[in-house]
Order: sequence, then structure tokens, then C-alpha cells
Amino acid sequence: MARLANLETEYPVLDSTVRNFCASHGIFSVEDFLIHDLYMLAAFAEQNDSSERLKEGIAQVLSVIDDMHQPWLNGMELLEDAKRNKHVFPTGIQGIDLLLGDGIRVGQLTELVGPSSSGKTQVCLRTASNVARNHMVLYLDTGNSFSPQCIAYFLGKTISPSSAQAKNQFLQKVMSNISCHSVFDIFAMFDVLHQLESYLRCQDGRGGCQMRLLIVDSISSLISPVLGSSSTLARALMTSAGYLLKKLAHQHNLAVLIINHTVGGEGGSSKPALGDSWKCIPHSRLFLSCDRGSNTYNVSILRHPSMASGKAARFVI
Repeated sequence: MARLANLETEYPVLDSTVRNFCASHGIFSVEDFLIHDLYMLAAFAEQNDSSERLKEGIAQVLSVIDDMHQPWLNGMELLEDAKRNKHVFPTGIQGIDLLLGDGIRVGQLTELVGPSSSGKTQVCLRTASNVARNHMVLYLDTGNSFSPQCIAYFLGKTISPSSAQAKNQFLQKVMSNISCHSVFDIFAMFDVLHQLESYLRCQDGRGGCQMRLLIVDSISSLISPVLGSSSTLARALMTSAGYLLKKLAHQHNLAVLIINHTVGGEGGSSKPALGDSWKCIPHSRLFLSCDRGSNTYNVSILRHPSMASGKAARFVI
């Protein structure tokens, strides 16, 4: 679903008066309406000098939501969709793939949590290099972490012996399947994700190489800065981001892989950042750490829809 600013051309009633009123209540997109008390919003609109205009705008957004509503699916249809579309993508890292039952699942949001230098970005880059052999990948880079040199290194370790020309052609194919966008605030991320949504609508049903993996490195770098502002706005933005990522994953058969950092918890232990409001967003949450003085990493399951928490493995990148 789109940002309100992008709807004015098609729906003139959603002008700056309506959008400014909505923004004052932490509403910037159609998704934001879904998490707000519309009765309270209508009550605030009644107190405004432009109450009739505002109520028309609210009614228009509700109409847009109704038009975009996905049809209900019965159990058999969901089962067929899972068999046909919700596959598993190997990360290319043996320990993680064995732990997760072959890799990260299409249609779901997988979160990597860990302190600095715990291998989170390396896992993302390795996964991107593996999936991009046959599919397109979108990498949203929030801290200049994307490294094409690492991608090339990972590919070089897995390419079978062949001529230099064949290796170069393979490298060019995989690298051309990875698109990297630098995003440094949450609003820029929303813009990119809405552009992606439009692209995926056109992609669905077509043959050829398709977008199948979305990586956000890292989601906490975008959300943490707004958590220090209005708590209502921060929660709205955070929930909207999670909703949109999960929607893209499910409706367009993407595997979504995101990075979250850690913060200090009770007793000096570390815990995932972004708090309780975010922890229910990811389908799967993996905790990564690194053994000091070695290149061996540890991964454990904090949350998974079909596996017990606490299962762990070791891996080398």
C-alpha cells in the first residue's frame, strides 16, 4: 500500500490539508490507517476547522483499503500456495542451512540478531551471492556495509574449475542479479519498498529471472533514530515497516532477511534492539555470535515457526 503523498494525483481529496492532519497523528501511508483508532481520528477531525474535508479524506483512504483488500483463501488454497511458491533458499552456509532445514523460507521474514562483528552482514552477503545465481536480489544498505568484493570472494570459493572466461561470465551474471540501494532513513526505505511493490506487481506471472530475496542491512539503524522522538509516531513507523516487509514477502513470494543489533539487557546480558513492539514482527529470529580469536561463528534459534527455540549450530563463513 502506498504513501498518502503518492495518492493525491488519483484521489485529489487527499491534498496537503488531509495529509498534514494525518501526519500530525503519525499517519503517513495507507498501512498506518490500519493500526490507528479510526473513531478517535474521526473525533479529532470533527474538532478541526476543515472537518468536512478531513472526513472526506478519511473515507477515501478507507475506500482505497477496501479496493486493495486481498481475497480470502481457504485452507486448500493456502496449502497449494505453500507447495508451489513458499520454497526454501539455502544461504550457502552449511551450519545455518542444517539448523533451519535447508535455509531461509520464501514468504517469511528472517531476522539476524547479534552484537558487532558477529557475522550478520557476512551471512547476508553470502546468502545474496547464493540466491543471485538464479534469482534477483535487492540489498538495502543502511551503513555502507555492502561489499561486492565479498560477493566475488564467496562466488570464487564455490565456482567449479573452468576457464577464466567462464568464471568471468558467471561472476557478471550473479553480480548483475544483485541491486544495492543505499537508504539512510526510514522514509527513504519506505520509498524504495513502495517502488519495489510496484515492480513486483508487474513481475508476478512473468517468466525469466525474478526478484526473490530482499535484504535490509540493518533495520535497527533506520528505526532506532525515530524511537527517541514521539513514541506514538515511532511505534507507527516501526509497525508499518514490519507490516510492509511481511506483506511483500507473502504476497510476492520473497524471502526477506533483515539485520537487528543488540542492546544491553538485565544483568549485563545482551538482547535484540527495537523492544517488545518489534519482537513479534519476524517469523524467525536467529542470534549470532563469534568465538574470540577465531573465524568460527555460533547461531541459535530465538524464534521460529516450526522449530524449537534454543537449537544451535556453529559455522564458518
